Amino acid sequence: MLMPRLPSLWRTDPWSHFRDLQREINRLFEGFPFGFEEEFPRVNMWANDAQAVVTAEIPGVEPDDIEISVEGDILTIRGTRKPDALEERATYHRRERETGDFARSVQLPFAPDREKVEAEFKNGVLRITVPRSEQEKPRRIPVRAQGEGR
Repeated sequence: MLMPRLPSLWRTDPWSHFRDLQREINRLFEGFPFGFEEEFPRVNMWANDAQAVVTAEIPGVEPDDIEISVEGDILTIRGTRKPDALEERATYHRRERETGDFARSVQLPFAPDREKVEAEFKNGVLRITVPRSEQEKPRRIPVRAQGEGR
């Protein structure tokens, strides 16, 4: 008995059709002034046993216009990027940088010590150091051999 031949769709990567669809949807919405924007500011976060460090790229923002808060295990960065002052009779020919209020929240990988959180801002990059609370820090338990210490 001969097996029916499967359409070529079944012999290709099944996800390729979804990727094609995603590309088409993205193309349709290019240039629309709403939604589908990437989160701002972009952040990186790493952690070790003692702390987490969160960095965020926020060019064009003054340190006084940034607010950082920690509630539970959620770190929130809020701020305002003010528009550039134009010279008299000047008009924009291209305006791609967003201005206005922004907020970004990230979940920390542990319970932080909120009283010891520190932040510094240099060259448009915000660096937040979040220490792990003492109760959350890993504790090494010594192992005694049986019969020792008695």
